[in-house]
Amino acid sequence: MVGNQVDLGSRGVIKNGFTAVDLFCGSGAVTTALKRKGFRVLVSLDNDPVACRTYSLNHPDVRLIEQDIVAVDPHTIADSYEAFGVDLLVICAPCQPFSSQNRKRKNDARAQLLIHAVAFAEALQPRCILIENVPGLATQSNAPILKNLESRLRLAGYRLSIPRRIDAADVGVPQRRIRCVMLASRDDRAVRYFEKYKFRRRRRTVREAIGGLLQISSGDRHPADRLHSARAHQAIALERLRAIPKDGGSRSELPDHLRLRCHRDNHSYSDVYGRMRWDDVAPTLTTGCDDLTRGRFAHPEQDRAITLREAALLQTFPKRYRFTGNRRQVARQIGNAVPVAMVEGLVPVIKKAISYSRKPNPSLDRSSSEPGKKKVKTLHFELDQL
Repeated sequence: MVGNQVDLGSRGVIKNGFTAVDLFCGSGAVTTALKRKGFRVLVSLDNDPVACRTYSLNHPDVRLIEQDIVAVDPHTIADSYEAFGVDLLVICAPCQPFSSQNRKRKNDARAQLLIHAVAFAEALQPRCILIENVPGLATQSNAPILKNLESRLRLAGYRLSIPRRIDAADVGVPQRRIRCVMLASRDDRAVRYFEKYKFRRRRRTVREAIGGLLQISSGDRHPADRLHSARAHQAIALERLRAIPKDGGSRSELPDHLRLRCHRDNHSYSDVYGRMRWDDVAPTLTTGCDDLTRGRFAHPEQDRAITLREAALLQTFPKRYRFTGNRRQVARQIGNAVPVAMVEGLVPVIKKAISYSRKPNPSLDRSSSEPGKKKVKTLHFELDQL
């Protein structure tokens, strides 16, 4: 694209580029990764007003629809971008309905948002669909949701891959973060390629991600970066931190007089007050990623929790990425994001899948894509089998 001119090839394909639609876009991590890798993100959608402000601040060139997905007619989007064609539809639906951490997940109505997103596939007819969520989506307890998803996609002409359990650390993210990733395409070659692709890149460490930032103490802040601001810890919290060994130390090493009564068994919530290790990946970042009491979120050597900027870098957001909202709202945006580098690590297989869909498949049995002609396989895995 040069200025506002888009170079279109035949059948709506943008020459030397790819197009995408980003559903449940949040603060823009997926869009950031796709744009870095040569995609033009045509439109994005989310209903979180704070996350949408962050998205617009960083991606003013993308049309953002700030609405509940249920209230949006996908055909209005399809009509607007028919000339371009959509190569990739990204569906990163809310993960809480499928998370083992959510005790009320059985009654969480948000589980149906994943199914509702299929309407966008029906309207947009993308060449490839990427679905990312927590591993719990593909466990036996959620088999009905997954079977419904596959059935709806099959009726729309797509084959859904088996769920793949991918650790973000294996695709260049300095963080241990297990995700369920699936790909759907009309071309069996694309699905087979995704299912067999080996995701393996050199692991990046906490030191590589945040080691170069300005050192700050509890309660201090970087003069030019409001996100690199340390929580003001209470005196007892600072005393505990000083007693925990640097570079990976845990609260199990605290003397008895500094342990909370509920922590004296060394088993319950063992990561609380723990330090990250410099030369290892970070633990999974959550929406409480800057809170010592929510996990192993203490700095490897400085006596404080990691800052929001450090959390964002461990999620591989660009160093100058801007966030809106208060501390809690920013932490939620960071913790809920798909790591930028994880999406970048998926792009090679996505582009290959799209290329299959752009080329005729001489061995394709067209009758197999008709509703009712293909046996529905069970799409689930149990975590203890992987």
